[in-house]
Amino acid sequence: MRKQIAAANWKMNLSFQQADQLLNSVVDAGIATKENQQVIFAVPFLYLSIANQLIGTVKNFNAASQNCYQKKEGAFTGEISAAMLHSMNISYCLVGHSERREYFNESNEILSEKIDRCLENDLTPIFCCGESLTIRAADQQKTFVETQLRDSLFHLSKEQITNLVIAYEPIWAIGTGKTATTIQVQEMHAHIRSVISNQYGTDTGDKISILYGGSVKASNAKELFNCDDVDGGLVGGASLQAEEFIQIIKALKC
Repeated sequence: MRKQIAAANWKMNLSFQQADQLLNSVVDAGIATKENQQVIFAVPFLYLSIANQLIGTVKNFNAASQNCYQKKEGAFTGEISAAMLHSMNISYCLVGHSERREYFNESNEILSEKIDRCLENDLTPIFCCGESLTIRAADQQKTFVETQLRDSLFHLSKEQITNLVIAYEPIWAIGTGKTATTIQVQEMHAHIRSVISNQYGTDTGDKISILYGGSVKASNAKELFNCDDVDGGLVGGASLQAEEFIQIIKALKC
């Protein structure tokens, strides 16, 4: 069975003290994850060390970076390289979140480079893709997402692409309280898997975990995760509340 993942994306939220309390609350809940389940905390750079410290001994719990720079090293003040993350024993890195695309003008080509830097440094990229409401209204969402996948991922070998996670996040459902219907979610997840399968083979397409991101919360997680091609969630606001995120973790498929 594919890895089932509950990934928290804290974005630019929480003080150091709040972060420490939240991590401790989730750890103290004593959640017993199954072998096919993974819990990931994508925290601000400043909190990666404490996240590793607090969750490092918990089975199937990992810390993730919210971003990395596309170059290996150099005079790029304020940026963080994939090699730096690897040196801290970070296991995952978000790549291409819609907010990075929109606010920081990250193109598919830049994201392709970031994917390469992650894989070179044994980081598992969580590659984000998804459409705006305008594109959805024009019924162009499948073509748009397929282009994102092709431009950023299809230079990879068959072996390389199995070492990443994909997160589908309809931009119109992020932080809006709107959630795509299970029919819409399953349809797009199945499409993403078919695009991968058509390029790399069904065996490869069936191995890749595809997460849903878009106003996932405790009240809708189980219904979303029960979709055949949904392998968990990339969770924003609800991951900032310990009890909410705990219930989302418990909603993962066994």
